[in-house]
Amino acid sequence: MRIRIVDAFTDRPFHGNPAGVLILDGGFPPDAWLQQVASEMNLSETAFAHPLPPGGDADWALRWFTPAAEVDMCGHATLATAHVLAANGLAKGLIRFTARCGILTAETAEDGTVTLDFPTSSLTPVPAPTAVDHALGGAPILSMHDTASHIGDLLIELADEQTVRELEPDHAALQAFAKRGVIVTAPAEDPSRGYDFVSRGFFPAFGIDEDPVTGSAHTALAPFWAQRLGRDELTGLQGGARQGLVKVTLAGERTLLTGHAVTVLDGELLAAPPAEPGTEPAE
Repeated sequence: MRIRIVDAFTDRPFHGNPAGVLILDGGFPPDAWLQQVASEMNLSETAFAHPLPPGGDADWALRWFTPAAEVDMCGHATLATAHVLAANGLAKGLIRFTARCGILTAETAEDGTVTLDFPTSSLTPVPAPTAVDHALGGAPILSMHDTASHIGDLLIELADEQTVRELEPDHAALQAFAKRGVIVTAPAEDPSRGYDFVSRGFFPAFGIDEDPVTGSAHTALAPFWAQRLGRDELTGLQGGARQGLVKVTLAGERTLLTGHAVTVLDGELLAAPPAEPGTEPAE
């Protein structure tokens, strides 16, 4: 089986967020094997997809695994999967995926950009315990929100872009405050640089201290910043040492996420899945 590494939300190799992509001919192998592959890839997400019979609500079934666990929704690995399908002639036009969080779509434009259609996250204001301040190294918190259950992030607004960039959180301590992870955000210091807000994402509970560009988190960042900036079309810059751009369009209950992707590795996976459920993968 061919396995790729695709850098998502960037048009340059070694930027954005890398995702593993494995396109399967048939159904999903046992979960244990999928998790072993994701752990071996050791990327924030590895996506597994297989085609579905024609005539249904979706064209492909899609799942995502971190090195530690399966997740309900992932933006950058969905973008990476759509990029692989389009680049290799396996799908054209609008691609419909069925996943844990429902039906998601992806469409590749002539310029190579991919636009994802994801559910917009709810935002519920919550108080900021002192322990969160300590976990963030004492950075002052302006507001804090819970996101929808299929995301499970804690969205924290900080004072400015410099604070977000310089943040050195206690990753172990952050595990106590969110189902999935913690997103910190602030307005762009200079919007003329091509982005309206910045963010960083930390997911230590899923084996990811920092995720460079979290597409799914932008389904919460989009309504958050649309309300504050008075526009439904925005661009977010996410990441610390490694960064990427996500263009967002808030469309009510749906959020469109647009970005580029580039394949940086195309190889062969030699460790086949087990022939029967419950057996060890072939060596």
